[in-house]
Amino acid sequence: MNSDTKVSVQVTRPQRLGWLDANRVLAAVGVVLIHSTTDTAGQPFASEPVDERFMPAILRLLSELSGSEIFILFSMFLLAWKLSKAQHSYRHVVLEQAHRLFVPFLAWTVFYAFFRLLKASVFGYEDAIFSQLTTVQAWAGYVLLGSAQYHLHFIPTLFGIVLMYPLFQSAVRYPMFGATLVGSLYLLSSGEGWLWGNVKDPLTRDYLVRVLKIFCYSGYAMAAFALFGAWKRGLSREEARLFLGGTLLLLVLGFIATVPYGMELALRGKWVVRPGAAYYGHALMPVIVFSTFLGAQYANWSPRFSSLSKFTFGVYLVHPIAIDAHDIFLRHMDLQLKPIPLVLSKWLFAVPVAFGISYLLSKTELLAWLIGLQKSKKPVQSPSVATVPAE
Repeated sequence: MNSDTKVSVQVTRPQRLGWLDANRVLAAVGVVLIHSTTDTAGQPFASEPVDERFMPAILRLLSELSGSEIFILFSMFLLAWKLSKAQHSYRHVVLEQAHRLFVPFLAWTVFYAFFRLLKASVFGYEDAIFSQLTTVQAWAGYVLLGSAQYHLHFIPTLFGIVLMYPLFQSAVRYPMFGATLVGSLYLLSSGEGWLWGNVKDPLTRDYLVRVLKIFCYSGYAMAAFALFGAWKRGLSREEARLFLGGTLLLLVLGFIATVPYGMELALRGKWVVRPGAAYYGHALMPVIVFSTFLGAQYANWSPRFSSLSKFTFGVYLVHPIAIDAHDIFLRHMDLQLKPIPLVLSKWLFAVPVAFGISYLLSKTELLAWLIGLQKSKKPVQSPSVATVPAE
């Protein structure tokens, strides 16, 4: 046989990406838990005794196994998949992503800019919010930085990364480029430190940090395209099992690296810097978790995950509504909960409410776009067979 001849080998895999759907659903639930592990002022229970702060800190560490950065991986993995199925011009891709991301983002930006007044009026800081609403500078930050609400920053950051997507396509063919993430995270850490120490104007610093973050978070996109390349070439059941074993070990090691940060958070009762291993353990965790689910692709994932996964973007967008409603209710009822009951009640309330709001929006033709759903389009089905060259 000629040495250049390649033999096609078929790798059979599940009809749907159940592992990806499950990852998306659990990540959305995790993000809600992250934002539930603070007091009503968004702080790590500074006024509470140290022993009351440990469990919220541990829950925060667990919830951060799927922070907002993992949604970059989801988006970029699916973008790589889309690009692999058909040729699209740069203009087409950018305009499509702008429509899917920025149109809902702008609507929610206006909504949250005024919605915050409800909680502000109950907790007594409405004058500060009114003051923001009357300045061009604040509205520019709402649109460019996503500062209208604490979770909206993700969308302009993601769109900035999308603009660089042609650079990531090399990682599909050469997965080693996924290691770019390690260097980009180091650059982000050192760059942010320099900016915070040397740029005194807060507004200028905020914009420079965001630009730096967009470029450095491109490492997540490179990793996502690399993982897509590995998935596209196909993993047999045995290869997936070995891959899963390795990622589970990395998952444990990464979590251990973050524990000192959680303990420091509980002891101090204020936000602290993640040093060294704690920083990398946290920052690399989204890729490790994503890879773990990829390694578990042959598991018997419930089809319910696939049903719920289409609401995850909506859950991300609307969950602050539920969290604020919970805080307002407690204030009206004059209930003072300890940290652990407060965190758990907030989370257990916010998750079903966020999914419920997303479901209701999805059923309304005129509002489904608010959570990124277009009822006229059918979901993309995953290919069941990959053809790879034999070594």
